[in-house]
Amino acid sequence: MKRFLLSMALCLIAFMANAQTKVIYFHGKQRCATCISIEQRSREIVNERYAEELKNGQLEFMVVDISTPDGKAMAEKYKVSWSSLYVDNGKSKTDASRLGFQYARTQPDVFKSELKDVIDKALAE
Repeated sequence: MKRFLLSMALCLIAFMANAQTKVIYFHGKQRCATCISIEQRSREIVNERYAEELKNGQLEFMVVDISTPDGKAMAEKYKVSWSSLYVDNGKSKTDASRLGFQYARTQPDVFKSELKDVIDKALAE
C-alpha cells in the first residue's frame, strides 16, 4: 500500500511539473509600436490577473527574441518567423497573435479581456 501511495504521489508531482502554462511573446530585432504594445499589454494582464499562478509556477510569461540563437530554436519549435503570441499549456498551443495585432495598441482593454479568456482556458485544461 505504501508503494502504491508513493507511486501515485510521484505521478502527481510529475504531472504537476508538466502542467505549466506559458504565455510566449516572440519578436524580432526590429520592433514596431504594435509589437511593443503586444508585449506590454500581455505582460500587464499576466502580472495583474495571474500573480498567484506566476508565483506558484503554474504560469510563465516569456519574451523570446527570434534574432538570437536560443530564440531562433524556440521560434522553429513554434513555427514562427515574426512577432507572435502563443499560449501553450503542454496539451495545446493557441496562437493569439491576431488578437495582439488587432487590439493591443488601439483597444488594450479588449485585448486583455480576450487574452485572459485564452489563458483561463489553457489553465483549465
